[in-house]
Formats: sequence, C-alpha cells, structure tokens
Amino acid sequence: MNVLIINAGSSSLKYQVYDMTTEAVIAKGICERIGIDGHLKHQPLVNDKPVFNEDIDLPTHSEAIAAVLEKLASAEYGVVTSLTEIGAVGHRVLHGGQAFSESVLIDDSVMAAIEDNIPLGPLHNPANLMGIRACQAVMPGVPQVAVFDTAFHQTMPEKAYIYAIPYEYYEKYNVRRYGFHGTSHRYVSGEAIAMLGNIPNSRVITCHCGNGSSIAAVLDGKCVDTTMGLTPLEGLPMGTRSGSIDPAIIEFVANNEEMTREEIFEVLNKKSGIQGVSGVSSDFRDVEAKAAEGDHRSQLALDIFRYSVAKYVGSYMITLGGVDAIVFTAGLGENSPELREAVAEQLACFGVRIDAEKNKLRGKQVEISTPDSAIRVFVIPTNEELVIARDTNAIVEK
Repeated sequence: MNVLIINAGSSSLKYQVYDMTTEAVIAKGICERIGIDGHLKHQPLVNDKPVFNEDIDLPTHSEAIAAVLEKLASAEYGVVTSLTEIGAVGHRVLHGGQAFSESVLIDDSVMAAIEDNIPLGPLHNPANLMGIRACQAVMPGVPQVAVFDTAFHQTMPEKAYIYAIPYEYYEKYNVRRYGFHGTSHRYVSGEAIAMLGNIPNSRVITCHCGNGSSIAAVLDGKCVDTTMGLTPLEGLPMGTRSGSIDPAIIEFVANNEEMTREEIFEVLNKKSGIQGVSGVSSDFRDVEAKAAEGDHRSQLALDIFRYSVAKYVGSYMITLGGVDAIVFTAGLGENSPELREAVAEQLACFGVRIDAEKNKLRGKQVEISTPDSAIRVFVIPTNEELVIARDTNAIVEK
C-alpha cells in the first residue's frame, strides 16, 4: 500500500508518499504561501521523473491537496498510475492533550478532540485540522490517521507532568506537562534500543536538537520525562524560544517595557533563545560562524544552549537511575560535531568519552563513543514521517 503523509502548517503543507512494501519514499514535496499566492515543489523519487517547482494558485489547503494529488498521478511527474493506489493518509497533529496516547483512525470524535485542544496548540492544531479536512474533501472514503506529537509522552508519571501550582488548574483546564517532538523521540529511542541489542529495561536519553529542541528520558521504550511542557516554550533555549525562565521575568519586563501579555509572549516565543542572546540569528550555523570570528554574544548563546543540554541529560540520569545510551538527533544534533563534543566534555565526569574522528560524521546513524566510554553515545537521524507511515499502515490494515 502507498501512504501519503501530510504535515500541514497555517500557510504550508509538506508531504511524502511511502511505498509500504519497501518503506521507500517515492515522492515528496511542499506547498508554500497557501492563501497568499502559492508555490508547489514536487519531487518524484522513482522512474527518473522531473521535479515540478513553480508558482501556482493555492487559495486554500484544499487546492493545495488537489494540486499534490494531480502531480502524484500525472503522466509527467507522477509516481502512481491512479489515485486509487494511495490507500491511506497519515497526518502529523501537534496536540492531542490527554485524549490520545497512540495514533488513531480519524472520525468525527477525533476531529472534535483535536478542535478541543486548540487552546493548547493554537498555532498548529487549526492548521492540522485544515489539512485533514482538505484531504477528506478531495479524497472522500480514503482512511485518514492522526499521529500526535504529544502521544509518546503520555506514559510520564504524575510526578513528572503535574506542575506545583494549585491542583485545580489541572482539574479545570488540564494544565500539565505534555511534551512535544514525541514522534521523533519515539523513533530514535527505538533505534537506540536496537543498537543496544534490545537489552531489557533500557535507559535512553534522546536529545532532539534543532531550531526547536527537547530532551526525553526513555525507560524500556516508554517516556518518563521530557523538557517541553504545556507548550513548546518550556525546557531548552531554542532558536527563538526562551526555554525555561523565572516566571517573574514576564511581569518585570512587561512593566518596565510597558508591554502587553501578548507582546511579552511574542518576545519569549519569537525573539528570544539563541537569536535573543546572540543578536545575530536563530540559525545555529550563523551563530557558530560569528562565534568562530570571536563574537562574544554568539559564543555565549552557544555556551548557554550546550550547557542546558548537558544539564538536562545529567538530571535525566537520576530520573532513569543511570543511562545506557545518549542520542543526538534533529538538524543540530545530527550535524553539529561541536555541540556533541561540548556536551560530552561536560559529561566526562560520568565517564562519557567520544571518538573525535567518528564525531566528525554528519547526518549518519553511528555510535560516536569510544570503547571505554561508560555510556554509549549515538547519532541517529530522525524519521518522523516513517513513524507516521508505519502507524497509518498498521491502523488501516487492522
């Protein structure tokens, strides 16, 4: 069966098509500037078909889906002879709240639950719903599956997800830690467990480091703690997000700068983190380049991030009662030898040792720790789309 994977944003729609007999990606692409003017880049990955990369009119997500399907089945750019060869659609959905601990077949009740969780995912859940509705309109009768970023973290114990604020806020408003990047943490922790030889009661710490970053503590394949919270703002400092700060800073800065609640949270979400400290960029590559030139604030931004990663990894060793493997993944984790080296140096007191030559590799699944390292260290490229495809295929076949 061929499975179409959809990751819908407010004005964009990324997609991949998997042939589940081989788990090979046969096409991928992105629709951008939906509702503005529109652009489609479609890349067939079989039969030497050409790439389509042009501006087209995309007033809504429905037209975007229709354009994607037209290209997938076209004689010039297509990878299927008929749309009947696409047996299911898997959707990445940000926030499932407490309602979903696993992927599910989408029906009216699932749609209602995703909508109910819009207050917890105000930027993403509405876009995810648009993607689902667009597929339902253009592909009636084709099974649709929702795969939630929050689902993997639903195995956390109460002591890890309840905040030390009046308990009534949890009872009334479901204020708790949810965690994100769950599909990524699930994939790479599973790969790490296999690399460990499927040992029982495995203890893995997964570091998803990119423009958005989070860390998870995974015991025997199940998440027991993670750094992101009610929203993706908590935890590590990120490209533009502050990460965890003293909550009193919000009122202090708002009063002194005469800012509204909305304005201060705009700063915390979009003007803080690596960009806020460095004053250069939210892109770690730009900040690393300036730091190499001797720019103090750029180096400070990198030091803050690397220190935070090491600090959370150290604390999760306590959570897990030790650790068998530390995993680096996502754009920065997979491609920054400097990050991995800096974190390993800070964890040297726990016996972490990495091989300098192996650590130079970028974007490959590899063990970078030395034979005498007390803890194994892996680089594992994440593959969230494959997880979504596998879940979708399994649910539809069942």
